[in-house]
Parts: sequence; C-alpha cells; structure tokens
Amino acid sequence: MEKILKTKRKVRFQDCDPFNHLNNSKYLEYFINAREDQIAEHYDLDVFKYMQTTGLSWVVASNQICYLKPAFTMETVLIESQLIQYTDNLLLVEMKMWNENQTELKAILWIKFVPYNIQAKKAANHSDDLMKLFQSIVVPVDQSIFENRYLEIIQKLKTGIYA
Repeated sequence: MEKILKTKRKVRFQDCDPFNHLNNSKYLEYFINAREDQIAEHYDLDVFKYMQTTGLSWVVASNQICYLKPAFTMETVLIESQLIQYTDNLLLVEMKMWNENQTELKAILWIKFVPYNIQAKKAANHSDDLMKLFQSIVVPVDQSIFENRYLEIIQKLKTGIYA
C-alpha cells in the first residue's frame, strides 16, 4: 500500500492573484482537495460516504504552511501527502506542493484533523479499523515542530540529499 500519495493539478486562472500566483488561501483548497481524492483512490476511503454511513468525519484543527516558491497560472503542480502522525483522536498530515517534475518545492503544509461525530456534535475517536489503516500507512518524521521540519527539508534540497 502506498504511503506517500501524489496527484497532479493544474493551477487555474480564477485561483490566482493579479501577479498570476496561486492565491495564498487557495493553496489550502488545492491541498485538501488532493488529499480527499488520494485517500479515496488509494485507501478506498471516501470521507463523504464514510460520514453518511457512520456519522463520523474529520474537521481541520490547525494548519501550518510555508510558502517557498509561487505556483503560476496554468502551471501543473504535483501535490504529495503523507500521514506523519496519528492517535485515537488526531491525524497529522504533511503535504508538499512541487512543480510538475518535482524539482522545485513550492509549499509545505502540516494539517491536523480531528475526528468528529456529526450527530453528537463533538470530537470522537477513530475506530479500530481506521487505526489499523493508519498504522499501515504512517510515515513518521524526525521533527515534531513544523519550522524545524521545513528547515530540514530545505537543507536537504540544497545539499541534494532529499529523498
């Protein structure tokens, strides 16, 4: 089972600012949409069907993002995502936006998701089945602080040892 998921997207004109750069707020939409598509395709987990059948879904608890290079109008970008940490009531996903050839890193995002019970209107815990899935796909990182992680990635890119 793939752990690091990748999707290509074209940057659309309506999502850009007057400088033809992807608007800062739109990065989050591109990242979230890509992750939803990736987990449906690779893990057979459609979050909307899951919500309809279980009453559970996920809400975003926090985002941390670093913008490194602009994404331009009509450019094809590659969006990469991986689960880097999980508990019974939290998911931490790391996402990166690259140019199409994955030679230029444009942005790094950490997004925390909390499972949420729609009927009870409160936070919930992950099921045993989900915990097994998370265990099989998690790719832990050495850094627990976002700023340290993106500095580590940037340093690895500069020295040519990024994997």
